[in-house]
Amino acid sequence: MSAQQDAPATTTPRVAPDYIAHWVVKSARTEEMVRWYGTVFGAEIAYQDDEITFLTWDDESHRLAIIAVPKPVKFLFPFAKLRRKAYGIDHIALTFVSLERLLENYVRLKRLGIVPVWSINHGPTISLYYEDPDGVRLEFQVENFDPDNTAAFFFTEEFARNPIGVNIDPDYLLSRLRNGATHEELRQREAGTRPGRPVVANKKTITPKTL
Repeated sequence: MSAQQDAPATTTPRVAPDYIAHWVVKSARTEEMVRWYGTVFGAEIAYQDDEITFLTWDDESHRLAIIAVPKPVKFLFPFAKLRRKAYGIDHIALTFVSLERLLENYVRLKRLGIVPVWSINHGPTISLYYEDPDGVRLEFQVENFDPDNTAAFFFTEEFARNPIGVNIDPDYLLSRLRNGATHEELRQREAGTRPGRPVVANKKTITPKTL
């Protein structure tokens, strides 16, 4: 045997961070951003001066930092909100612990005029996508399976046929939930399609709005 074959197997130590602490954006819309995150997340100002605002909504010192740039900057980059559609970070995903919490939050925000730009059952998750005033896209999701079963789902024929998912109607899904349907029933990918409506699936879910 070669020296390479004789060498004992080694295990690469885990080097990833323990958790995500915060994200930072540069914005000419600080006041709008503070109001939006205050409404959507219950965010409060942890610190603010003329140059930066720290927002938090839990026990972390800050979850979002907004670096203020002059208001005219937004006119210099009129298509900045569209950048994520072509390049860079597409979205940030945040998990709700239950379908009930995800959908009740949907109702709360809808009453305040904040609605998803995309509602879809991907298979591994049921996801509602929102965009903040600067166009940062946030995916609010609930996991449909535990991690092991999610990993297994990626190797099923269903996922091979449709790796994107099926568009859903959150109001219909919530009505089914309130009428006693279980999460096991509602996590089926077509469970959020109203009877008599076409099933919009896979690449047909991708439109200029959802992209």
